[in-house]
Amino acid sequence: MVFAIEEINKSTKLLPGIRLGYQIHDSCASVTVALSNGLDPVFYTGANCSKSSTVMAVVGESGSTPSISISHVIGPFNIPQVSHSATCACLSDKRQYPSFFRTIPSDQFQAVALAKLVKHFGWTWIGAVRSDSDYGNNGMASFLDAAQKEGICVEYSESFYRTHPRSRIQRVADVIRRFLHLLTVLVFPVLELSREPSPPRQWIGSEGWITHPDMLRFTFCAGAIGFAIQKSVIPGLRDFLLDLSPTKVAASPVLTEFWEDAFNCRLEQTRTLTRLRSDPITWYKRVCNGSEDIQKLQSPYTDTSQVRSDNMVYKAIYAIAHAIHNAVCQETNSTPQCDKLTRTEPKQMLTQLKKVNFSQNGYHVSFDANGDPVATYELVNWQKSESGSIVLVTVGYYDASLPLGQELHINRNLTWAEGSTQVPVSVCTDSCPQGTHKVLQEGKSICCYDCVPCPVGEISNATDSSDCFPCPKEFWPNANKDTCFPKLVEFLSFDEVLGIILAAFSVGGACLAIITASVFFRHRTSPIVRANNSELSFLLLFSLTLCFLCSLTFIGAPSEWSCMLRHTAFGITFVLCISCVLCKTIVVLMAFKATLPGSNVMKWFGPPQQRMTVVSFTFIQVLICTIWLVVSPPFPMKNLTTYKERIILECALGSAVGFWAVLGYIGLLAVFCFVLAVLARKLPDNFNEAKFITFSMLIFCAVWITFIPAYVSSPGKFTVAVEIFAILASSFGLILCIFAPKCFIILFKPEKNTKKHVMNKTVS
Repeated sequence: MVFAIEEINKSTKLLPGIRLGYQIHDSCASVTVALSNGLDPVFYTGANCSKSSTVMAVVGESGSTPSISISHVIGPFNIPQVSHSATCACLSDKRQYPSFFRTIPSDQFQAVALAKLVKHFGWTWIGAVRSDSDYGNNGMASFLDAAQKEGICVEYSESFYRTHPRSRIQRVADVIRRFLHLLTVLVFPVLELSREPSPPRQWIGSEGWITHPDMLRFTFCAGAIGFAIQKSVIPGLRDFLLDLSPTKVAASPVLTEFWEDAFNCRLEQTRTLTRLRSDPITWYKRVCNGSEDIQKLQSPYTDTSQVRSDNMVYKAIYAIAHAIHNAVCQETNSTPQCDKLTRTEPKQMLTQLKKVNFSQNGYHVSFDANGDPVATYELVNWQKSESGSIVLVTVGYYDASLPLGQELHINRNLTWAEGSTQVPVSVCTDSCPQGTHKVLQEGKSICCYDCVPCPVGEISNATDSSDCFPCPKEFWPNANKDTCFPKLVEFLSFDEVLGIILAAFSVGGACLAIITASVFFRHRTSPIVRANNSELSFLLLFSLTLCFLCSLTFIGAPSEWSCMLRHTAFGITFVLCISCVLCKTIVVLMAFKATLPGSNVMKWFGPPQQRMTVVSFTFIQVLICTIWLVVSPPFPMKNLTTYKERIILECALGSAVGFWAVLGYIGLLAVFCFVLAVLARKLPDNFNEAKFITFSMLIFCAVWITFIPAYVSSPGKFTVAVEIFAILASSFGLILCIFAPKCFIILFKPEKNTKKHVMNKTVS
């Protein structure tokens, strides 16, 4: 402070012709002493100053608690207070401390920086210990808030003070020991913990103690990291400090005490009763003989190569000087002209301090709306030197003015606890991998959780996901449940075994019908063929061929045309088939009636009537199918409900009424045919076709009755397979029951293929 004021008083650019004075008081780190103007004052006032003593501003205090007290006292008088070391975030509240400024960053910035540092290394579970003071409590409150925003869990937050009983300190030490794997953020003088060192752990220190020279002797904190005020070089400071003549030393109680402690001797001038009473050891020290050379002294006092808080004092003095300059000086032709007689009030100084914005020796000085400077820190690391002592190494920096996420930079390797080069791990639970989500453990912090696999159909594609989310409708999770893949599309295809088997039976059935028709055509003049109405037989075989082949339309990927074709072709061909069987049954009945005396019934049901009957019955089905296709036709759809993990391509019915009308009409004809066949089964013909029709209709009805529940309950592509099976089974039933016996006689029993045998009437 003295160096800066003397430098300003010699300046020709800053306050030229005006000399500043000062009063320095030692508060002895006591609030009471600070408020009572301190002890051992050092004066530089009177004739050497430009005007009578007027307090323009107060520099200090070093601690937050004394600064708060002083600000409450001088604030109502609008006297500016510029602290070089008070970092409590509470002092940024301009409603309570309207006249407070500082050149050191607020703890709010340090708290955010510490939280970002913890987050940077992936530490999510930490413990915190603080001093039970304004500095410690407010600093910890700011840190806990910043940590919560970064998703960091604080397992415990303990506080104690140097005046607390040993039992309180022991309790805090026990808490620290209990959580062996936690990192600990310290916001208090580490001296208190040295009495009961905790197990090896990683310490994270606040600016209040991480750079304190006396703290470096605590080797159990080796590897500690934290933020510190930036190192600075103040030109000329060392020469000023070493320029101590015996006269200067004797004139200052502070320098006298420093000199006697540094050289372990007693200045003769200090032999006063008050001095000796306050320091009885001075009686036994030798008298300084003048051989003491401060140039050779090795102490923190003489080491000005890298000052930290000293530069904050330097900035504070220059900030006040610039405020005074702006109040009493004006620029004339780039030369400042200052009026030393101008009356300057503290309130005016307060206004000017808010506006200062300058650079001095490369150090920028300005204040924001809260009276705080731009927050910049050095990241420092306690590392062991070759000699075994702990040295402070700068390993990075933090600049709050940089864009979000770029504030922290680390440019050197760090040494961790116990000399490790590996970044320590501090988590309550290991990260949950992709495919799982976090479920909090009851009664514990949010950083303690279980990793639970995602439910069926859901994924998580990020580490430590708090929840899983479902895949889109047409997607399904992979085995690891971390990615959604398109669902497998399933339909009855020609490439799979079931499709190949059904297609083979379909083609085989059609070939069998064609072969049967060929046999009938070759033996069309034979009695057995002529006796069984060859025209209806050929039409029946044609319709059976179509029935076999229509089942092929059910195989393959459904399309708009295939969906409409498969149901309508099936309905029409089966009605054509049943119509032919029905006509054959009616012919049998009519033929028996015609053999009765005086009966001419056959003339009412000859070949033209038979054709008309088949066409009429078939036309009705064609009409039903047409209405179905016009009103609400079948269409291809993706079935997403039957199976969650795959898509079933199938044909939606469109109108369920149309589908069941088609099936109902076929069933109605089949039942009617079955009833007529039952009535004609015992007619006394040697070759009564009604018996075979009865059996074929029995098979047909049984197949389609069992088809309904099987169709409704079959999932996915098996629904189509059931429908194809019903078509093939009923078709094979018809062709085997009606035509197999005839073909057997034609091919293997030609002796029975005679008119006599066919016309021979016997009672069954």
